Amino acid sequence: MASSSSNTSKSTTFRTEKDSMGEVQVPIDALYQAQTQRAIDNFSISGLEMPHEFIRSIVLIKLAAARVNTQLGLLDQIRFKVIEHSCLELLDGKYQDQFPIDVFQTGSGTSTNMNVNEVIASLANRMLVANGDESTPVGPNDHVNMGQSSNDVIPTAIQLSALLTIREGLLPEMDHLSCTLAKKADELANVVKTGRTHLMDAMPITMKQELMGWKTQIDKAKCRVENRLGEFEQLAQGGTAVGTGINAHDDFAKEFSKVLSSLTGLELTPSSNYFYNLSCQDSSVALSGELKAYAVSLMKIANDLRWMNSGPLAGIGEIELPSLQPGSSIMPGKVNPVIPEAVAMAAAQVIGNDTTITVAGQAGNFQLNVMLPVIAQNLLQSIKLLSTSSNALAEKAILDFTVRKDNLQVALAKNPILVTALNPIIGYEKAAKVAKKAYKEGRDIIDVAFEETELTREELERLLNPLHLTKGGIS
Repeated sequence: MASSSSNTSKSTTFRTEKDSMGEVQVPIDALYQAQTQRAIDNFSISGLEMPHEFIRSIVLIKLAAARVNTQLGLLDQIRFKVIEHSCLELLDGKYQDQFPIDVFQTGSGTSTNMNVNEVIASLANRMLVANGDESTPVGPNDHVNMGQSSNDVIPTAIQLSALLTIREGLLPEMDHLSCTLAKKADELANVVKTGRTHLMDAMPITMKQELMGWKTQIDKAKCRVENRLGEFEQLAQGGTAVGTGINAHDDFAKEFSKVLSSLTGLELTPSSNYFYNLSCQDSSVALSGELKAYAVSLMKIANDLRWMNSGPLAGIGEIELPSLQPGSSIMPGKVNPVIPEAVAMAAAQVIGNDTTITVAGQAGNFQLNVMLPVIAQNLLQSIKLLSTSSNALAEKAILDFTVRKDNLQVALAKNPILVTALNPIIGYEKAAKVAKKAYKEGRDIIDVAFEETELTREELERLLNPLHLTKGGIS
């Protein structure tokens, strides 16, 4: 979406609009009206506009509300038809530059709600004029906002936009990453490597065991996110100004949930307590916490990949990630692990977003939270970052990395920690002596163990077989 400054600069002439506070000069080609212009003038804070997904959700709310109010006999057919047509145009992606209000605005999001109301009303009135019917003008407050308040529209838009972006974007990408890990794990089922704890050599594991550990992180994160979505399906819409439902038809909330469910394919219901939905954002804080946990998982996987790829000569050098771009402006031939780095930065942003949402969540003063726009912005950004990061990690890092089996074998053969398998036979102290000698002399553990114990080479080859040791138990 275009910024407010670029939107205004396109116009050389203005028109006069009126609201309850008086007259306002609005660019002549703008679809928005007085209240939007006041917000543009007042909130030159960041240049960040409300996310497209959020605006789309408000438009869906307006469309559902218009249909319900018409069914209930509150909105006439003429106005309904043009409001509906206007909403469908917006849902088709038209006029996206007409929503220029800064994220950092009135805490209820009233400015953005009115921005959408005004754009829909202007489009509707334009259509009425084209049809030669100017006797039934559409008002942004009386008709587009009928039976609603910013105080239930904006919380509902947070719920709806989060549900849609998670179900349409994040969950499928989490599944894709999980499946990619499972496929890669199966390919590397019998590839053995040195395990590491404290970044130090430990007992061997297979690459499959390592990757399946990552996969389980993804799967559990997905389950935790899904478990939070039930609260988001219980909508704030119907609570209107303070949670009492003032100015909304008694059947509005129930019918609204049905219509919006039909429009979106979601299973939506009215909230069991509107005072909860309006006065607090506990559900958003909880969901953000689960998104943060997933970000931590992605950062762990990204950093493991970076370590495993390190080198190619002086690092661990267990794998080679796909070469995507030159890594240095001065060092020829250098290639860096750019996708894990990008994913780690995205994860850091999500973790920061969670802190913002946490602080914003405590701003529920009496009957309304007054940091709703920043909650919406950060929640949707986190969902998007995690969706795209999951895809990037799957497609550009994990899918096609190769294993440097020669490096793995050298490290395994000299890994003194393999002697752990001999503890039940020769005891911890004797095993420690063997390990220290092997490390000091830089020799294979099996050769030193053959010298220092009474075990035959055949027994040692069986006891210290790295693949056998990945299965656990007592040798």
